[in-house]
Amino acid sequence: MSLWLTSIVFIPLLGALILILVPSSRSALIRGWSFAVMMVGFLVSLPLFWTFDASSAAFQYVEKVPWIPSLGINYHLGLDGISLLLVLLTTFLGPIVILGSGAVTKRLKGYFISILLLQTGMLGTFLALDLFLFYIFWEVMLIPMYFLIGIWGGTERIYAAVKFFLYTMVGSLLMLVGIIWIYFNTTVPGVGHTFDYTLIMQHASFPAQAQLWLFGAFALAFAIKVPMFPFHTWLPDAHVQAPTAGSVILAGVLLKMGTYGYIRFAMPLFPEGVEFFKPAMIALAVIGIVYGAMLSIAQTDMKKLVAYSSVSHLGFVMLGLFALNAQAVSGAMIQMINHGLSTGALFLLVGVVYDRRHTRKIADYGGIAKVMPWYAVVFTIVALSSIGMPGLNGFIGEFLILVGAYQTAPVWTIIAATGVILAAIYLLWMIRRVFYGPMTHKENESLTDLKAREWATLLPLLIFIVWIGVYPKPFLSKFTVSIQQFLEQAIR
Repeated sequence: MSLWLTSIVFIPLLGALILILVPSSRSALIRGWSFAVMMVGFLVSLPLFWTFDASSAAFQYVEKVPWIPSLGINYHLGLDGISLLLVLLTTFLGPIVILGSGAVTKRLKGYFISILLLQTGMLGTFLALDLFLFYIFWEVMLIPMYFLIGIWGGTERIYAAVKFFLYTMVGSLLMLVGIIWIYFNTTVPGVGHTFDYTLIMQHASFPAQAQLWLFGAFALAFAIKVPMFPFHTWLPDAHVQAPTAGSVILAGVLLKMGTYGYIRFAMPLFPEGVEFFKPAMIALAVIGIVYGAMLSIAQTDMKKLVAYSSVSHLGFVMLGLFALNAQAVSGAMIQMINHGLSTGALFLLVGVVYDRRHTRKIADYGGIAKVMPWYAVVFTIVALSSIGMPGLNGFIGEFLILVGAYQTAPVWTIIAATGVILAAIYLLWMIRRVFYGPMTHKENESLTDLKAREWATLLPLLIFIVWIGVYPKPFLSKFTVSIQQFLEQAIR
């Protein structure tokens, strides 16, 4: 049995355990070790992109050993086209998050241990093929994220951390009830009751009425994580109070765990639930697109503006998933990656000026393109990618989603398209107020442009923002066959 996926998942955990032994006073060593661990994790995962067989919808690099045989629980990992790019996005953002943590100075060892533990939880969630193991990883990542917000966050960090934890925990408990029900109502010949996802997909046949309740339980847990309207209220608080690295992880990876949960578990397992709830899910997705965008327009805090934009952008992903055709689902998949790159970069950029001025209020800036020209250029490119400018990554995702969704729900799609216009309003308006016009605050005259460490965090993101926008085929081709299988499972 190959241990490739196990290595990818547990390298960060091993790094965290070793980091415990490093004296807290050795800050440079702590930073260097954390970056090295994340970089090793990324390099170990990178060959997956080239060795993955995109012509097969089957799970690859599978690792399966009995864990608790008496309960039908296995240590079961596997990778397909749906999880491939999400795993690579997670490992890619790892070193960037470490580099983007330059402003953190207190309790440094605990901070980086939390990030490394969180990395293991996220990777395990994307790779677990046993429902019990999936739930363990899903819950494990809550703890380090809670501490990242609660210890290293802003002035209202405790409130934001508790709210994040309670929202996610409530949804997770309902999902746990659903997992237990599945276990006792699935009997595999020669195996008995099982949590094994692949065996459940092959052998289980749930009554239509039960599927409605099960889909509801799973969908609520994943809707909170996305977050979908009206379960989004924890997100702005968590983003605003979290340190920059925490916001990047939230936007880049954690929110995708919700959308991934739909496409991996909720929709293939319960097609009757998908058919019943599809109109409501499309409606909520479109409401989230417009509502999130309008809230973004109203914001005076740059970080809160970007946070609310996530509600809008993830609404597009949910619209694409529930449109249930190849174009829309492909757009949703690539848009998960695009959002992680673009919004992650926006949070890093907001962190750059916050580290210099210790304010995120839009009114406290103005005219800073005069003293930070390269910063203004990078910010504008990333903002245009978030808007969906042709030639940058956001365009291909939104285009495919709208083309596919129009075939399923034309009226809702027309309403959703206004979200693109609203995104241009809130992002371009913010750019004008922050970078152009007269410099009304004397403190801004001494601002310095991007430093070497900041360039190192932003350039990799810019490369992929342009690459996916200009030539998305290498990325889209990875999940085409897996999406065809998903549609066959979700539409029965």
